Amino acid sequence: MPGQGHSGDVTAALTADHVKLNDPFAARRYFAKFDRITRHLARVAAAMETGGRLSKTDVAVLRGHVEALDRTFEALSMKYLLSGRGAGFGALEIDVHESGFPVFAELLTMANDAQQAERHLRNMPTEAELKDQMIRTIVGDLEVPTRLQYALSQRLYYQALRAGGLFWAENDPEVLWQGNSEDESRRRYLLHWAVYDSQLNLPTIYLLELEDTGRSALPKDQARWAGVQRHLMAQSVAGLKLLTIAQGLDRDFDDIHPKRLRRIHVGPMYSSAFTRQSGPISQVLEQANAPAGEDWALAWTTEELESERVKLERKGWFGEVEREIFALDPFAGRGIDTGATRTERAVILPERPFQALAELDPPGFREVRKFVVSPGGRVVGYR
Repeated sequence: MPGQGHSGDVTAALTADHVKLNDPFAARRYFAKFDRITRHLARVAAAMETGGRLSKTDVAVLRGHVEALDRTFEALSMKYLLSGRGAGFGALEIDVHESGFPVFAELLTMANDAQQAERHLRNMPTEAELKDQMIRTIVGDLEVPTRLQYALSQRLYYQALRAGGLFWAENDPEVLWQGNSEDESRRRYLLHWAVYDSQLNLPTIYLLELEDTGRSALPKDQARWAGVQRHLMAQSVAGLKLLTIAQGLDRDFDDIHPKRLRRIHVGPMYSSAFTRQSGPISQVLEQANAPAGEDWALAWTTEELESERVKLERKGWFGEVEREIFALDPFAGRGIDTGATRTERAVILPERPFQALAELDPPGFREVRKFVVSPGGRVVGYR
């Protein structure tokens, strides 16, 4: 259960799904934990490439989104560097139930702050000036320069926002050309985009492989490309099945043919220090009794939908258009329920929790792929 062996980590009782980290030491431990986790994710993606689950392009795309997520956590760590040290300094709010990540509102606020970052920085003293004032306060007044430390943390926060490259609440689609068909009539693209899902409070990454039979290349056809982007972003919510998203795109754009759509949920993150969990994962973390920084497990779920074949459908008096027929999971009718061809679940965790998981061997985890990270950062995959 949360807080066992970690008194003071979370300063509010875990009776609600959202908790503020008012303790500055708890906040630092939280950000340090995620710094380790996000650094491991790129290695996990590389391990998936080795296992044939991802292509080299997929890995590069995922690495870009993970690095953006890492920069977002770094920016938030600056914003909340002095949580609990003074009135008005604020505190990070996290979802402690089936997420472990900051709440959606944190990213919305960050996006708004980014729009005003330049103005804030213009009106702030420079880093050098703030540090000089801090030294004067320490040496001359024999005081801890808490207010100046806070001002410096906010400057570093706005500098991070101005630098960009962060994982925002919405990260619009980008397109990568993957080649043309032999007769040049079809262009193949990989589209990727990401959102911070407001329902789950989790980062979610989408990868879409499609064929384009339009008169001009999709990225150069600004009206069509803008329409595709709007459509995909409007459909990027966890409650929608992949089948619904793909069929909607297929029907709204006659010359866009979605062939493979994947949705990757990064998280939840489980930690007995910060989150509330039940069932096997709670037993695993409790039995592991891992040291600080090694007490966590991160879920990684990939939903995948593939086109099985194409049918021709009449349109207008004399026209015909292609429509995709998607393959659904044939086992026990689950494809109809999930709207996907397959769903693969994985968990990423340090050695101590993995050992506890192996000893307990809960039935629900037997089909889950495990990626174990060593203290040195090496990643090994297991079934």
